[in-house]
Parts: sequence; structure tokens; C-alpha cells
Amino acid sequence: MEKAGLKVTAAVVAGLMGLVWVAGFDDLPRDVRAQIAAERSALVSSQKQVASAKQEVARDVSGEHELFSALPSAALYNDRLARSENVLSSASRDLEQLARLEKANRRSDAEQAKQILAHEQQTRTAALADAEAVRKDATHWIELKKRLPDEVREMDRDYQAVHALDLAGITAAVQKAQNDWPDKRADLGNRLEALRGSVAGAEDSWQKSAASRQAAAANDTGKLDYGNLFAAADTLHTAATGLPRKAEELKSLTGQLYTSWDKLLVDMRTERGKYEQKLRTVKTREGSATSDESWVEVGKPTYQAMERNLGMAVEHKPAGKYDAEAERVAQPAGFAYMAPPGQSNQYGHWEHSGGRDFWVFYGQYTLMRDLLFNRDYRPLDRYEYEDYRNYRQRNQTYYGRSTATDSAPKYGTGGTATQERYSGSTFSKSGGFKDSKYASKPGGYRSSDYATPSMRDPNGDHSGRTFGSGSSRQSSPRATPAPRSAPSRPSMPRSSPGRTFGGSRRR
Repeated sequence: MEKAGLKVTAAVVAGLMGLVWVAGFDDLPRDVRAQIAAERSALVSSQKQVASAKQEVARDVSGEHELFSALPSAALYNDRLARSENVLSSASRDLEQLARLEKANRRSDAEQAKQILAHEQQTRTAALADAEAVRKDATHWIELKKRLPDEVREMDRDYQAVHALDLAGITAAVQKAQNDWPDKRADLGNRLEALRGSVAGAEDSWQKSAASRQAAAANDTGKLDYGNLFAAADTLHTAATGLPRKAEELKSLTGQLYTSWDKLLVDMRTERGKYEQKLRTVKTREGSATSDESWVEVGKPTYQAMERNLGMAVEHKPAGKYDAEAERVAQPAGFAYMAPPGQSNQYGHWEHSGGRDFWVFYGQYTLMRDLLFNRDYRPLDRYEYEDYRNYRQRNQTYYGRSTATDSAPKYGTGGTATQERYSGSTFSKSGGFKDSKYASKPGGYRSSDYATPSMRDPNGDHSGRTFGSGSSRQSSPRATPAPRSAPSRPSMPRSSPGRTFGGSRRR
């Protein structure tokens, strides 16, 4: 009997221990309870800080009644501090609700407790921040009053800085640009008027604050209009710090209108997970062209998105536009400078020879032309330009094709023209994209969109071209070709949808 009783007792004890163990798993999580305790302490601290800020501000306002009665921001102090107290009351109600959940001690309430905690923390920190902002604002004005003579001297420096602005020179530059570029007349005019308005406002504030400045310089607070003085000081300081930047920006914008520029992708390389592009920037102003080149490291997505655009202008900013308005759809370099058939522009004109029309650049743009075409320019005919313009109107990249019967691209990484123009590039010497669909290999891509008819012919000559090596295709003439019979217009060349610079759309 004793043994049987011991067995029953042991079973009861084990059951009770199991219940305690299971019950522990149903408690409110320990980290949630810790957060509730932390927020309870934080709320008490925030309430003390808000009360302290309220007392300090009340003391400042009472001691400097004349000063604060003239300040618009001071009129809102009491309302803002009262709102902070009300918000803290809301946070207290959140903690009361958390206390009830903590007492119930149910794991199922954990998510609700976290949501209430987040709301309580947000309201508490917002209330404290606003109360502290009021306190700092009051302290700022007290400190400012203590150094009134210094404030007047600073106002004088700001006024002199405003009047040092060469407004006449900027006005002349804007008026010239408005005449030369009518499309920008309204925008430039609005920017100039804003500049003039700031100067006029600073002058008006300076004149109206004369009496207050004199009283402040003499530290005669009885005759001082604080509101007038401080408002004038703010206006002058804002003008002195902002006008030079705005003036320089306006001057820069007028200059940008006279310059065209292109960013060409002239080389690429990859090594040990590092992706680099070599960009050539060609700038042209009034017939004078300059260029610079530099290697830049880019991310793999950018590199892959542009890998088809070797030799292309990946950005183009025409004259008459701001730099921010640059076009970022890749296009064959130089095409953007051509005028519609039958027209001419500042860069060149169309010539008719042998029943065909060819674009000819004027002599003063020879350097620009050589930089854009990598010193290998072949006259472009009207049909090719019209096809390019059709693609451009659809915001697509135009890669052209070698001939009317050869569907291989002419421009871009896989283009026949690019292979010759950039045969000395690092990209070419390293074998280029030898494993990509753009490469031309013996017998390799007979079914590719870029394969020539002879490559598709299993009985044809598949010797193929290697990027950077000699080609069996003879170079096109570098001047206007000899007259010959006019060919029929080629059909629209195959080309993939255009991609914006740095984009990721793929064919």
C-alpha cells in the first residue's frame, strides 16, 4: 500500500510540474515585458523634461517680456507646450493598457503589446521633441539679445555681400541667352526675377531696420524694435548666403545653352569581379571642341546593360538645352548633329552626288567629328539618317546594319564600323565578348539575328571577322564617294528596343 501511495504521489507531482512548464510557455514573452518596463521609465523621464522645459520657457518669457512679445514664434510657445503635455497623456494611456496585458500575462497578447509599444514610443518622442524645440527657440532669442552689437555688425556684412553681387553682368548674360535661345526665355526670365526679388527684399529690410540697428549698436533696448530687427537680420542673412549660389547657378545655365556635349563609351574591361568603362566626353562650343577620357568603375548591372553600346554616345546634350536635359538613350555617335534631309545647320549640310545625299560636316567641326567617330568618319547617307530618326522618335536605340543585304549591326559592340574604329581598345585586345551573341566567330552564330546571309549558308565562307583584326571588307571612303547609281531605299534595319543609360531592358 505504501508503494502504491508513493506512485500516486509521484504522478501527481510530475503532472503539476508539467502544468507549470506548459504554463511558462504561455507567458507574455520576456523581451516584451522588458520593453514595457523600459518605456514606463522613459515616459516618467519625458514628463519631467517637458515640465522642466515649460518652467524654463515661462521664466525666460517673463524676464524678457518686451523681447518675446515682438516675436511671432513666441506667441505659439504655450500652445505647443500644452500639446506636448496632452500627447504624453496619450502615451500614459498606452502604458495603462500595456499594464493590463502584462498582468494577464498571455503569450497570445504579444503582437498587440508590440503595436501599443510602438505607438506609445512614437507619441512620447514626438511630444518631447516639440517641447525641446520650444525651449531651444527661447534660448536662441535670449542669446541673440545678449550680443546685439555683434548682430548689427553681421547684418552689415550680409548687406555688403548682397550688394557685391554682379546683378548687371548676370542680367546681360540672361538677356543674350534669351535672344539666342527663345525656348528658354520664360525659364531664364523667371530665375532672373527671383534673383532681383531677393536683392530688392534685402534692400528693403536694410532700410526699414535703420532705427533698430542704431538702437542695437548703442545697446539702447528701450528704443529697439526686436521684431523688426530680427526679421531684417534673417532676410539679409538668407539673401547673403543664398544669392551667390543662385547667381552662379543662373550664370552656369546660360553657359550650358551654348555648349553641346556627348559621353561616348570607348572601352570596357572586366577583371577579378571589377567592371570598368572608359568614357570620352566631347564638348563643343562655337566650333571649338575639347575632350577628356577616364576609366570609371561601375556595377555589374550597369556594365551589362551597356555592354552592347561600345562606340555609342550613351549621353548627348545638344546646344540650347541645360545639362539636366541631356538625352540618355544610346545612339550612334555624331548622328545627333545632322539636320533633316534638305536642311543645314551650324554643324554641316547635305551634299548630293551620284543620285545620293550625304552629310558633310563644316571644316570648323572637323575635330569634333574626328572625336565622335574615333578619327574614322565615313559620310552618312540620307536613308541611314532617316532610319536613325525613326528610331529616335520612338525613344529607341538605333544600331543600323552593315549593308542593305547584310543584317549584322553597324554600330554598337557587335557593329562592323565599331570593330574597325576601336580595334586598338583594351576591349578588343582582350578578345572582347568572345562568348556573347554579339561576337562574330567562324561557324558560330549562323542562326543569330546578327549573322550575315553568308554565315547562315552552310556552304558559304565562314572565315568570319575577329574584333580588332583585319577585315575582308574594304574601308568606305572618308570623303564624299564617287557618283554611282542610286540604290533603292533599304528596309528598316533590325534593332532591339532602346535602353536608357544605365537601364536594364534587354533584347
